Amino acid sequence: MKVALAQLNYTIGHFDSNADKIIASINRAKADGARLVVFSELSVCGYPPHDLLTHKHFVDKSIATVNQIAQQCNGIYAIVGVPSINTDTTGKLLFNSAYLLGEGKVLDVYHKTLLPDYDIFDEYRYFEPNPGNYRVAEIDGIKIAITICEDIWDDQPTTTAFSRSKLYRDAPMNHLVKLNPDMVINISASPFSYNVEERRLQVFQSNVARYSKPVIYVNQVGGNADLLFDGGSMVVNAGGDIIVKLKSFEEDFRVIDTNVLERNQSISPEISATSEQRIERIHNALVMGIRDYFGKLGFTKATLGLSGGIDSAVVLALAAQALDVNNIRVLLMPSQYSSRHSIDDAVALAQKLGVQYDIVSIQPIFESFKSQLSSIFEGKPEDITEENIQARVRGTLLMAISNKFGHLLLNTSNKSEAAVGYGTLYGDMCGALSVLGDVYKTDVYRLANYINRNDEIIPINTIQKPPSAELRPDQKDSDSLPPYEILDPILFAYIEQGLSAEEIVGLGFPSDTVNRTLRLVNMNEYKRYQSPPILRVSSKAFGYGRKMPLVTKWS
Repeated sequence: MKVALAQLNYTIGHFDSNADKIIASINRAKADGARLVVFSELSVCGYPPHDLLTHKHFVDKSIATVNQIAQQCNGIYAIVGVPSINTDTTGKLLFNSAYLLGEGKVLDVYHKTLLPDYDIFDEYRYFEPNPGNYRVAEIDGIKIAITICEDIWDDQPTTTAFSRSKLYRDAPMNHLVKLNPDMVINISASPFSYNVEERRLQVFQSNVARYSKPVIYVNQVGGNADLLFDGGSMVVNAGGDIIVKLKSFEEDFRVIDTNVLERNQSISPEISATSEQRIERIHNALVMGIRDYFGKLGFTKATLGLSGGIDSAVVLALAAQALDVNNIRVLLMPSQYSSRHSIDDAVALAQKLGVQYDIVSIQPIFESFKSQLSSIFEGKPEDITEENIQARVRGTLLMAISNKFGHLLLNTSNKSEAAVGYGTLYGDMCGALSVLGDVYKTDVYRLANYINRNDEIIPINTIQKPPSAELRPDQKDSDSLPPYEILDPILFAYIEQGLSAEEIVGLGFPSDTVNRTLRLVNMNEYKRYQSPPILRVSSKAFGYGRKMPLVTKWS
């Protein structure tokens, strides 16, 4: 039997567009001789729909749309993801379901059993788990265990020092395997992080080892605000080898013959995670995230503040790949503290990319602020207040460009700065989208070098000079923060790995540096709470994937 894998980019709540994509893939699969075409989790309504699931008309539209799609399934079967109604009088109102379509109608509905509520997931908020109604589908004599994402993640790699691999008391496959399926199909909405490919493969190979059943996995692709989905759909045969892998970060379509599922020889390269591949994945994810954020919101134009520093340079280079450069307009806002080479570097980058730029000095505006406040500030020395005024002047100018010309403002702060509060609320923290908010500073430099891999796009001076906010004479980031090559590993150990101060010191970092860094992270939660949405590229991004109390005495 031929099975088609349809890896598509859906828009949440855009039922007509999603249905058109699905129906086009059904027709393509039929033309290619496939008997079954598989789509991803909640593909009809888009994932994640969040509290739209609490609106009856949204759920009704989802079900009406899947019935419309079913009418196209003559001579072919399809598996699509849709919320379904829980008809029991107790429990949550909905199931997260996979619909089997064929003969022009809905043939059967299979419910998700394991509902994740960690990291960015909160499925128990909306869905009732499968109450134990396990069964397999049968098409042309082939028995299929239909599972939904987490249903095969009952045993998964641990991600922090305080986590476990066994998150659930039972595994759906323990029940399904008793029905002797020939294969497992898993429809998924698995978000991207730079190491997720390795984790997925571990999960799939673990399932194959336990149950001796090949796995067909179909994931969605595309950006839905801060959540990015990389696709990477694949087929793992009964020997645990990847025999088909679809593209990452773009739509893809592939037809396989189920005869290949028993072979023990891989026909695609092993998934690995070298440093260069990790940066390439992050780069591609960010470009896709920018493109889809604008496209799905219906915006085409972007602006940002171009300072001559590494962060704004990388954001502009990424935006230039994601959007039409003719729709990008940047603002250079030098002050009396800006170096000549910073201005020159910013101009050189804008010209290299063909982006419109304007130069507006903030010095007279800053002096006006100081003059108006002079009687109030009399006798007080200049300090961070004056630095923040400059940042907020720049934020105001950028928002003026945004308002006047309809450009969305891209925020340029990185994860290292966001972690320790090295940013100004209503100043350099302004923006509609934080592009680098989940990228540590050391990785920003690696991204710059990756962008320059074939040609010098970002001026080499921008990459080589010491980072500085240029808000006071001869200022360097290292005046206020540990060097990034020390700061970033400490932050990673605390945020991603969940290590304590004592454990991080045990890794060889100075005690005073560790304690100060962790104190800065903890005391600046209120700033991050007011940040723009962050494109998620790690397993522990700031935002609703890392929920910390704003007010706490915990240290």
